[in-house]
Amino acid sequence: MELYKVVNSIFTSYTYILPVGEKECWLVDCGDIDKVIEAGWKVKGVLLTHVHFDHIYGLNELMKYMPNAVVYTNTEGQQALQNPKWNFSKYHLDQPNFIFDRPDAVRVIKKECWISLDSVLSAFVIFTPGHDSSCLSFVIDNMIFTGDSYIPGVNVVTTLPRSNKEEAAFSLDRLRKLEESGFVICPGHLV
Repeated sequence: MELYKVVNSIFTSYTYILPVGEKECWLVDCGDIDKVIEAGWKVKGVLLTHVHFDHIYGLNELMKYMPNAVVYTNTEGQQALQNPKWNFSKYHLDQPNFIFDRPDAVRVIKKECWISLDSVLSAFVIFTPGHDSSCLSFVIDNMIFTGDSYIPGVNVVTTLPRSNKEEAAFSLDRLRKLEESGFVICPGHLV
């Protein structure tokens, strides 16, 4: 599977572009959307690894261009999309008090499951809380998109209000075992 990566301007977070057809794609996280639009991609949807500002700030802009796109997150992520304190935009000068304009586009994942991205490509959703209660990882082919749940060589940040050290340790152990079995880790930040 082809994979493209955008290094975003805020905290060097990544937006991954997963092509699924002729100029159609899915995104993992959503930062500097202008690069995606300029390249001519039609975005079918976004898989959110977690709902912190540096991974979601492009969502409102994306929806202006792609109003039919859907956004996948869990219940905690759905709540954080509407809460600047929980998504940490309250503390960013770039877009203070970010609230996702299109709550109708959100698809809530309530348990680990498969999501069909197109007729041949699917993502398996793994709940990986710890860094934040909204953390999800997505297994697609031989890759795992881990967001901030596992960035190789970097300690998981668990000092935030919705963090949990015990959950982070469990999630990290689970992701490392998958990595050891041959999966490629696609983290949420430049390493």
